[in-house]
Amino acid sequence: MLVRRRWQTDRVPERDLVVLSEDPLNAETRLDERTPAITPAGRHYVRTHFPIPTGPRSIVIDGMGLSASISLDEISALPARSMVVTLECAGNGRRFLDPKVPGEQWGLGAVGTATWTGARLRDVLARVAIPTGTVELLFRGADEGVPKDLGRRIGYERSLPVPEALGDDVLVAYQMEGEPIPSEHGGPLRLIVPGWYGMASVKWLERISFLGAPFTGFFQKDRYVIDGDPLRHIAPRAVLIYPQDGAVVEHALWVSGFAWSGAAPVVRVDISRDGAEWVAIPSAFLQASPSLYGWTKFFYESILLPGFDEEWSLTVRAIDAVGNTQPLEPRWNALGYANNAVRPTRIRVRS
Repeated sequence: MLVRRRWQTDRVPERDLVVLSEDPLNAETRLDERTPAITPAGRHYVRTHFPIPTGPRSIVIDGMGLSASISLDEISALPARSMVVTLECAGNGRRFLDPKVPGEQWGLGAVGTATWTGARLRDVLARVAIPTGTVELLFRGADEGVPKDLGRRIGYERSLPVPEALGDDVLVAYQMEGEPIPSEHGGPLRLIVPGWYGMASVKWLERISFLGAPFTGFFQKDRYVIDGDPLRHIAPRAVLIYPQDGAVVEHALWVSGFAWSGAAPVVRVDISRDGAEWVAIPSAFLQASPSLYGWTKFFYESILLPGFDEEWSLTVRAIDAVGNTQPLEPRWNALGYANNAVRPTRIRVRS
């Protein structure tokens, strides 16, 4: 279902998304030939577990005997950093698993790329001394509710190991595309963990806690795990945005799409017209991302399809700089996470 409606802020006048559910709001980016390389807030996918809260304008910092706080104004006064980051829901592609699994039935549009601006997390925490023995940092959002299969009210919480949390690129963000972050995207303050699935980038950030032992809460141990291991880096994926599935095309065809990976930049995109023989799209047709963490747009105009009034299945796959390759077949798991298997685009050559 394609829905266009007013947003809650005058800054973004329209919402143009494929909506899976309204309460809580879960909606996909519409991936087609008009999808821009930078996804504006009104078209960037939205993932919520509970009703959207009023996010606080300050963050409590506590745990291991510490208690402090820092306001939005104080965070905004710290050295700022802007990064283009592709965020993807860990459930993207869940709809295509067989047998079906529970959860939001995302297609391929639970992904978006935006410029996020904020202060490095380590700068935010510089006003306190990290207690000796701290092994993880716990991040709590202001959103809370009752998960369907838990039966009690909880808040959204996720943790990061200390080395990852204090890395160069983890932000406490307060702007999306140079404007205050809309509430639908976690404003006024949210965490941005580039390269990791979106569950790590906690929205409506209200509390950061130092932990002396690994966190074992619901969204760390019961959800966003595969075989008990918490998810981390986004797996490589390439998608076609043109042509669309079911299109009727000319004999000489151009294609376009996006490719991304969380562990390292995408360095190669392969294309196949039959799922058996693969050809690398020349690197000249790969548009470099403005950051290590943004998707790569590709365009290729040299696809020749033999015959007329015939059906073909075009498939693309991504390979990143450390050798991670998009799989040809789904890797099923009980909660349907990280299904980055290739998806064919079925087309017919015009007669």
